[in-house]
Amino acid sequence: MAKSDFSFIYPLRVRWSEIDQQAIVFNSHYLTYCDIGFTEYWRNSPLPNFLEMSGSGLEFFVKKAAIEYHQSAKFDDLLDVCVRCSRLGNSSMTITTEIYLKYELLINAELTYVYANTATKKSAPIPTEWRSFLLSEAVPKP
Repeated sequence: MAKSDFSFIYPLRVRWSEIDQQAIVFNSHYLTYCDIGFTEYWRNSPLPNFLEMSGSGLEFFVKKAAIEYHQSAKFDDLLDVCVRCSRLGNSSMTITTEIYLKYELLINAELTYVYANTATKKSAPIPTEWRSFLLSEAVPKP
């Protein structure tokens, strides 16, 4: 995807604690960046917040995460965490995240989330009233 294909971009500055002995961001921190991006994407959407969801007994669980690394970020870099829903199923969705330093792609990731009952861990349909927003994001931008 191109950076322009994302309607949501969250700025995130690399902190000293995220750097490894090679003076670059340690690889596992990119999953944290994806999680921060998804949280902010959801917070800025018209959908119920995570606290409201947890109170209902239904939440999203990560089922699968895949990351491809292209370049490394360094201390104090200001990154753009780009997030969108790229696939919407009955009870699951794929969130695509790309992280850029200016216009240089550092990583791309796909995380599959399943909407499920927190007590039984059984999947549940994503609410109909959420689908129009998520589907509008899942359609590739021109």
